[in-house]
Amino acid sequence: MMISFCSTRDPALLASAGEALEVGLASDGGLFIPQSFPTIDVAALPSESFQEMAKMWLHAWLKGTEFEKDISSVVDDALNFSVPIYRLDENTAVLELFHGPTLSFKDYGARTMARLLGQRLARTGGNRIILVATSGDTGSAVADGFAGIDGIQVVLLYPSGGVSEIQERQLIVERPNVQALRVKGSFDDCQQLVKGAFADPALVGIPLSTANSINIGRLLPQMLYYVWAVKHLQNNDIEFYVPSGNLGNMTAGVMTHLAGLSVHGLRAAHNANDFYPAFLLDPSTAFGSTIQTLSNAMDVGAPSNFERLQALLNPAKMRQLIQGEVVSDQDTIASMQRVYEQYGYLADPHTAVGLEASRRFRLKSGEERLHVILSTAHPAKFPEVCERALGIKPVEPAQLAALRDASTNVVDIGAQREHLASVLLGL
Repeated sequence: MMISFCSTRDPALLASAGEALEVGLASDGGLFIPQSFPTIDVAALPSESFQEMAKMWLHAWLKGTEFEKDISSVVDDALNFSVPIYRLDENTAVLELFHGPTLSFKDYGARTMARLLGQRLARTGGNRIILVATSGDTGSAVADGFAGIDGIQVVLLYPSGGVSEIQERQLIVERPNVQALRVKGSFDDCQQLVKGAFADPALVGIPLSTANSINIGRLLPQMLYYVWAVKHLQNNDIEFYVPSGNLGNMTAGVMTHLAGLSVHGLRAAHNANDFYPAFLLDPSTAFGSTIQTLSNAMDVGAPSNFERLQALLNPAKMRQLIQGEVVSDQDTIASMQRVYEQYGYLADPHTAVGLEASRRFRLKSGEERLHVILSTAHPAKFPEVCERALGIKPVEPAQLAALRDASTNVVDIGAQREHLASVLLGL
């Protein structure tokens, strides 16, 4: 049966996989979620090749759609890098998701989505302007993944002073069909600008879409590494520790579970931007303002995918499957130090948040269950934090060294809707 997608706000508002991926948001402002879930025999999936496993999992989701025949070539091209799992000890493993070209887990969703959308536009003869708000890694992954694809222009927005120096260099390097905008505001301001553009009367007729985790096309590939961990480790009773901000990675984990992957639980590891862990304890909790932290890619006060989680899980099921933990900057530094001293493993600050959450849950429960921490970014993207914590700077990978002398392209704008509209109307 072919999977359709419906709006989080109106289950009767349906779209095909291609339509949902191309437009990004539903016409009522909702986010797309699966109308139904495929039943996948996880035991039948291969455990030796990530790419072959990925093809089979995505085929179950995209069977009967316009993308069915594209899956194999898209996976081979988009996901042509390793997905190693590093065992710290018998009960703790780090799922390293930073071996793609921009050194973050965002490469999985961005590269796969870019190629699927490129195939669709080649068939339809259409074009799209991709709007992206980023608190660090999303923008560079989208810019790299979509650059040069026919029919696509990328406009990425990031908060001035809200990303690391290396992350900014990745964002503003000149790429074909990509324009970076440095916004005088927070990530939430950037995100609101993106959402507001879709409802701006001045932009009617401009073919806008998004490649944030707002877009379901980003989440489908992000399911893959959850499946890989279970298959490769041959363990279906894992607790996953998910460094979380906009809750896209968490939503992908939930979707994976609803499609048949057995897990013991999902743990949302947050920094001081603690809305979601607070909500899990008290449903009356409201969104807060963004707080800047050392784990800046998680600095999200009002996570977009919270709407998806509420649509996918009733309150009782959500609290049964997901628990939250809040980790301060001070404890993030301590986590980096502890893990390096104990295991010789250099974790970036986001991964360190997940590792600290794992340590705390282990102490609370006393259980010896396997914990898998999603490692979302290479530590070399955060040399200042690594030096502060450990007195050392990570060796700079070739992907980052190559950017030092590259030409750049960035425009400064205010956080007002008309500023973004002026840029878009000028493309």
